[in-house]
Amino acid sequence: MEKILITGANGFLGKLIFNKLSNVNILFSLSRTSGDYIISLENKVPVFNQDFTLVIHAAGKAHFVPKTDDEKRQFHEVNVVGTENLLKGLEKVGVPKQFVFISSVSVYGLESGTQIVEEHKLEAKDAYGLSKIQAEELVTKWCIRHNVVCTILRLPLLVGKCPPGNLGEMMKAIDKGCYFNIGGGKAKKSMVLAEDVAEFVPNVAKIGGVFNLTDGYNPSFLELSNEISKQKGKSNPLNLPIFLVKMLGYLGDLLGNKAPMNSIRLKKITSDLTFDDSKARKVAGWNPRNVLDWFGK
Repeated sequence: MEKILITGANGFLGKLIFNKLSNVNILFSLSRTSGDYIISLENKVPVFNQDFTLVIHAAGKAHFVPKTDDEKRQFHEVNVVGTENLLKGLEKVGVPKQFVFISSVSVYGLESGTQIVEEHKLEAKDAYGLSKIQAEELVTKWCIRHNVVCTILRLPLLVGKCPPGNLGEMMKAIDKGCYFNIGGGKAKKSMVLAEDVAEFVPNVAKIGGVFNLTDGYNPSFLELSNEISKQKGKSNPLNLPIFLVKMLGYLGDLLGNKAPMNSIRLKKITSDLTFDDSKARKVAGWNPRNVLDWFGK
């Protein structure tokens, strides 16, 4: 049986990966709060008691908009220094055969675009996106140096039960009846079911490569919000006219970071941003579910 280490094993995705693999492998978990190895990777190099066949590195600081320089530094400390320390710890017990790094489509640094492929330049300028680029580079070079099969998964918005981040906030707002679509909610965004990613990881780990993962459908805000509303037994969200939100955006530009809306955020919300997952389908048999079907089940 394979010995597998999962970092971030108590996180949203890490927990799902751990559960998917628990019946067929010898699993070891690493997280800040509980598990076989309790450690904050950014603070020290872990001391492992055994080597591993496969390492799935899902630990990291999730995306949010930092308000201070300290919050920006945390992305580098957790996502870059933490990854470097993990790799140093693995070297001491013997490198794994396979390494999977959970990355993000944020590395592309794009606010709009359609069917972005893996070969697109990595142009992120924000602290989170830059930290993921640097961590990818660390992992790639380390795997080449040690002849380890390297897999990098660039993920968009993750969908599942009690999701973190923007989707979680959207679901809470719909539940409270205070969510509104903007300009008809026509913008399409890539997203993927966390369960599908968890099932895919052990298979793609043997193949290696850099892959975008999406559900392949890329629903609009309107479609997504309507399905969530139906699931919660709520009426479909109302729509705010684009001209009204533009006025709020201009006002937000004047007020600064404390404003709930500004022109930049408005552009993100009303622009398509989708990624091409055809490489994963052709090379590694990626066959995900439509996220709207999951909400409607």
